[in-house]
Amino acid sequence: MSAVEDAPCKLTVCRGCCCGTKKKVPGVDHDAQLARLGAIDDHSARRVPVRTSKCLGICFQANVVVVQPSATGRAAGGRPVWLGEMTEDDLLEAVDDWIFEGGPGLAPLPAALEDHVTSKDAKKPKKRKKARGDKLKDPEAKRLKAEKRHKKDRKDKKKSKKKKKKAEKA
Repeated sequence: MSAVEDAPCKLTVCRGCCCGTKKKVPGVDHDAQLARLGAIDDHSARRVPVRTSKCLGICFQANVVVVQPSATGRAAGGRPVWLGEMTEDDLLEAVDDWIFEGGPGLAPLPAALEDHVTSKDAKKPKKRKKARGDKLKDPEAKRLKAEKRHKKDRKDKKKSKKKKKKAEKA
């Protein structure tokens, strides 16, 4: 068996503008998580290669990890699995266990990771619009609406004064 045929799973970890930053995902030790992923071995005691990417394009899913199947897993039909919102240590443990069992194509996806499966084509969910009743109850929304109306009224008054002056001059 050649080295290519025997290649282990691989991980791609997003560490760009959003993933891996305290601003986007506060309260997570991103460096420790990256080190934890870099310490994963498979069932053959092979170190799983980890590469970082500047951006994988689905920033709203930060932190993103892509698990590539081993050569054997790919031959068995395994394909890369994109995982989003990988911010908890127990999720990294689930990735470690999954890779140890064989990873994509050879072992079933752990239940802990099922809600984190995403794709490179994932679309950011649209924000839910507030119901009309919600808008009326929100005091901040009322204040902003009144402020906007007040600005418009002042602008209209200025326009009216300018028109009046222009008409008087003519």
